[in-house]
Amino acid sequence: MSSQVFDWEKMTAKNTAKGQVRKVCQAPTATLDELECHITTLNPGEEAHPPHQHPDEELIVVKEGTVESLVNGQLVRIGPGSVIFQAANQMHSIRNVGDTPATYHVIKWNSPGMLKGRLQKR
Repeated sequence: MSSQVFDWEKMTAKNTAKGQVRKVCQAPTATLDELECHITTLNPGEEAHPPHQHPDEELIVVKEGTVESLVNGQLVRIGPGSVIFQAANQMHSIRNVGDTPATYHVIKWNSPGMLKGRLQKR
């Protein structure tokens, strides 16, 4: 993937049972096996998924609303502008605890060799 702009106004929102998702990118870069970014909107009271873990790290940037995130075994409530870092192989989750939709950006990456290693384990 080379340098580019991802215009919010041109992204297509796909409705889900819990809100909406916008796929931004999922491709190799010059230094990563994969860079993945998506934007999720959760309806009030919805959880993106049950607590889980994975070998890739991720950053979550809250755009709007109030979410509760499982971080280091603790539930933390945060709002717009807040950033969550989820370390590799640590249990995490996110839930909309507000009265309005909550939107957040997820940026996840796979360092060189990570994808190959996961494919070989299957």
